[in-house]
Amino acid sequence: WILQICGDFVLSASLDQSSRLWDINSGKCKQVFRGHMDSVNQITWLPFTNTFLTASGDKTLSLWDARTALCVQSFCGHRTAVNSAVFNNRGDTVASCDASGVIKCWDVRMIHERFSASNPKGHYPANKAAFDRSGKVLVVGCDDATVEAYSVETGTLLAKLSGHEDAVQSVVFDPSGKLMLTSGSDCTFRLWQ
Repeated sequence: WILQICGDFVLSASLDQSSRLWDINSGKCKQVFRGHMDSVNQITWLPFTNTFLTASGDKTLSLWDARTALCVQSFCGHRTAVNSAVFNNRGDTVASCDASGVIKCWDVRMIHERFSASNPKGHYPANKAAFDRSGKVLVVGCDDATVEAYSVETGTLLAKLSGHEDAVQSVVFDPSGKLMLTSGSDCTFRLWQ
C-alpha cells in the first residue's frame, strides 16, 4: 500500500490494480478507481486540485479526476513497470522512472514526453523520483546505490551522488529546497546539501 493524504482524504494504491479514496473522518472508502492492468505502485495528488497521478506495473501513468472517478489521461512509453511518478510544484510536468532505470519527464498540458534518460553503463531499476523546489532539477534514487540529478530543461545528467551501500529507495527535498534526504536498502539515510 502507498498512502497519500490531502485534507480529510487519503488516497491508497494497491497490488490489486486499484486506487481508493478514503474519508479520514468516517474511515469509509468513498471511491474506487480502476483502469490499470497491473499493480498501482505510486500515487500522488496534484496540490490544490481534485487530480491525482498513478504509476503502475502495467507500464503506464494515469491522471485521474477524484470527483468523477474517471481517468482523464494516460501516459504510455515505459517498457517496464513504472516505480514512481511525481508532479513538479507547478503541476505542469510529471516525472516517472521504471524498473529498467528509464527516467522520463512529461509535459502534462501538451501530453508529450519532454525527455527520456537512462544509464548507458547498465540497466538497474530507478526507484523514486523527486523534483527540487524550482522544478528545474529532477533527482532519482537508483538500485545501483546512487542518486542521479537531471536538468529538466535539457534532460542532461548533472550529477551522480554516491554514499549508500545498497539501492536508494526514497528521495525527498525539505520544504526550503536546501536539503535532500535519501534512504536506502542499506538501512541508512543520507542528508545532502
